[in-house]
Amino acid sequence: QVQLVESGGGLVQPGGSLRLSCAVSGSIRSINVMGWYRQAPGKQRELVAGITSGGTANFADSVKGRCTISRDNAKNTVYLQMTSLKPEDTAVYYCNANLQSTGFLFRDYWGQGTQVTVSS
Repeated sequence: QVQLVESGGGLVQPGGSLRLSCAVSGSIRSINVMGWYRQAPGKQRELVAGITSGGTANFADSVKGRCTISRDNAKNTVYLQMTSLKPEDTAVYYCNANLQSTGFLFRDYWGQGTQVTVSS
């Protein structure tokens, strides 16, 4: 019943900006860490940014200074604001949430991914 839906991906020029959104729906008791991962062709999936329920964030070295992650706990939504985009940022971006649904244990849920292409 839990579903994560990403939006905001698309084609942007180098140096441009975009904001990704991920809305979590379904039967949810509590959401712990939320984050964004990305996977480029021929590459392993990597963490871009994560944020705790209290708002503490961490970023991959490759995006530090260019990304901001935030969340709206009332809306069960996490955002990724990216600026000064580079061609190497091109990837499919996936939303992740570690949450407690109808049970008592926390587990990871994933969105289907949204394509970000940085090209002139």
